[in-house]
Amino acid sequence: MATIDEPLYPIAILIDELKNEDIQLRLNSTRRLSTIARALGEERTRKELIPFLSENNDDDDEVLLIMAEELGVFIPYVGGVDYAHVLLPPLESLCTVEETCVRDKAVESLCRIGSKMKEGDLIDWFIPLVKRLAAGEWFTARVSACGLFHIAYPSASELLKAELRSIYGQICQDDMPMVRRSAASNLGKFAATVEPQYLKIDIMSFFNDLTHDDQDSVRLLAVEGCAALGKLLEPQDCAEHILPIILSFSQDKSWRVRYMVANQLYELCEAIGSESTRMDLVPAYVRLLRDNEAEVRIAAAGKVTKFCRILDPQHAIQHILPCVKDLAADSSQHVRSALASVIMGMAPVLGKEATLEQLLPIFLALLKDEFPDVRLNIISKLDQVNQVIGIDLLSQSLLPAIVELAEDRHWRVRLAIIEYIPLLASQLGIGFFNDKLGSLCMKWLEDQVFSIRDAAANNLKRLTEEFGHEWAMQHIVPQVLQMINNPHYLYRMTILHTISLLAPVMGPEITSQRMLPVIINVAKDRVPNMKFNAAKVLQAIIPILDQSVIEQTVRPCLIELTEDPDVDVRYFAGQALQACNDVTMSS
Repeated sequence: MATIDEPLYPIAILIDELKNEDIQLRLNSTRRLSTIARALGEERTRKELIPFLSENNDDDDEVLLIMAEELGVFIPYVGGVDYAHVLLPPLESLCTVEETCVRDKAVESLCRIGSKMKEGDLIDWFIPLVKRLAAGEWFTARVSACGLFHIAYPSASELLKAELRSIYGQICQDDMPMVRRSAASNLGKFAATVEPQYLKIDIMSFFNDLTHDDQDSVRLLAVEGCAALGKLLEPQDCAEHILPIILSFSQDKSWRVRYMVANQLYELCEAIGSESTRMDLVPAYVRLLRDNEAEVRIAAAGKVTKFCRILDPQHAIQHILPCVKDLAADSSQHVRSALASVIMGMAPVLGKEATLEQLLPIFLALLKDEFPDVRLNIISKLDQVNQVIGIDLLSQSLLPAIVELAEDRHWRVRLAIIEYIPLLASQLGIGFFNDKLGSLCMKWLEDQVFSIRDAAANNLKRLTEEFGHEWAMQHIVPQVLQMINNPHYLYRMTILHTISLLAPVMGPEITSQRMLPVIINVAKDRVPNMKFNAAKVLQAIIPILDQSVIEQTVRPCLIELTEDPDVDVRYFAGQALQACNDVTMSS
């Protein structure tokens, strides 16, 4: 058998495996590139492995994707940053393939390598690579080049920088929309490396070309550049150069462009300042909130709280709140849901008086929405309103919504409201919870869906942690223990699980006196599943019980179970008995 020391072994084997028809074998070999490189050593990796990978013409995208990812962390295997440039050829080749995810990963790896290369090597190797890709005959190379300029530019000489800026300008006017899209999406990163004097001249010229592109897919990517460029410019320059474009985009004929504006508008507000926001962007935002397309309204509604934080309360009430009222009654349930997920955050912005007069009616209307997600989104953010106006003003309207969600025919909705119960309990207080929500929590323990029963058990544990032992002993434990007599064994299993969760929280005394007798009784159940689960619960609570209780009560029960006819019961009883022995020996 060949050994790893034989000169041709790793490369020969790798060549055979990478040319094999079995795709899984090729994938596994590519994933082992770093292992092979360590075996070869740095010199042979540079001279044999990397050239081979540069010439590898595998046509499977999965193999190429793994290769692009592996090469991004290959610097240590070729001898460090001094030799990082040897990794560029195979990645350059991968930057030209047709599959987008392979190109993206190759560009990512090139950026990772380029960021570690020495300045001289960047000039000698990396920048020529970028220029070759930018001049590539096939559009895929030019698409990839756009993502590399921000790595190449900072180390270039003044002459090279001018050339790189010129090349990027040509890419922004490329015949292929895919190339222009890439130029638009990467313009912000490139602009961040360009000197201020060229930012307002060259970069803004490129940006202007992209914002007037006839393809909406290019324009919507240029919208992202508005926020990125806005952060680089002074507020007055931003208002002069970026603001007119964003105002134009807010009325673009393509809804996708308007959608992007709705998503990006908040970030632009931060760049241009509050004065320009009030004067110019508020009208644009109002148009977006009232857009004909539901998707645009969804995006705009999701930013309403962030936008209001930039404004003073009076402007928010005067201009934004009327739109919010309309959105609360929007024909699209997704618009209402998006609004419900953020509207509660407006309460601290508007203050108590405005919240009571203006926001509370909207809030109550959404609580009665026919779409469950709307009601859930409101309830999940309840604490934000409570901080402003207090829970007493909400509780009367809140309860019907909670009850309706708790009994919703969709089990996922019931599951979601259970997750919010501890939050509601902490906000509403013990009194309200005992009167209104306690019975719901018990009812969920007998739900037909297992996930609901399991969540209900965990919910009781969290409530006990919230309200304390004494409250649980009065309102939770007696009811739970009584439910162990349910005729259906699946429900009895849920109660047994609930007891196992409550026991560590309640402590040894209550567990021994109230819960342990119930578990011992379950161990005599007619259903084997109940008996071996009782053994598992006994094993779980052994660490919190006194030694005397273990010897007098737990051990005799487990010994009896070890003689049960059912093999599973005997097994779990044996496991629990071993835990008893371990505790005895340690004490």
